[in-house]
Amino acid sequence: MELSVLKIDGTDSGRKVNLAESVFGIEPNDNAIFMDVKQYLANQRQGTHDSKERSEVAYSTKKIIRQKGSGGARHGSIKSNIYVGGGRAFGPHPRYYGFKLNRKLKQLARFSALAYKAQENAITVVEQFKMEEPKTKQFLSILNNIKANGRRVLFVLPENSENIYLSARNLENVQVATADVVNTYDVMRAYNLVLVEGAEVVLQAGRE
Repeated sequence: MELSVLKIDGTDSGRKVNLAESVFGIEPNDNAIFMDVKQYLANQRQGTHDSKERSEVAYSTKKIIRQKGSGGARHGSIKSNIYVGGGRAFGPHPRYYGFKLNRKLKQLARFSALAYKAQENAITVVEQFKMEEPKTKQFLSILNNIKANGRRVLFVLPENSENIYLSARNLENVQVATADVVNTYDVMRAYNLVLVEGAEVVLQAGRE
């Protein structure tokens, strides 16, 4: 699969990049994508939630009413979960939500996500460029020139560029990442995938 490389002013540079069929042309595996996204979101959870059970609530342990003769239910403690302020029954406690996935499954998921973007013609390749200083207005102009602005964009760099990252940091619908850390969730979440020339080589490097 060949794509034209655009200049930052939006014109065609005359060069083309070849996107490997073994990555961008595979049959996407929806289950692999689901599992990888599920793991990613699970790993984002802090798991610090906690609730107090009956034994942890700071209330008197005195029996509320006598066992017999009230004509009502038999209550032994105000700490019971049926009372306001009582302990919570089966409440959450700190836990780790993450789980393990095989490396090859995660790789398949990432390639499947990239293949979906290729099928949707949602991939744009732009020439390598540098920004001398962080300029959000200048970066936004580049997105407008290559017609990648308006919907959520994942801007993929072949290597880290602090000025490009800082220029895009304040844009709500733009995420900048280097190709070596791009994950399935980021790709699937974006409507447009913008690859800076050279990033496709890094994305394809893990193909076995």
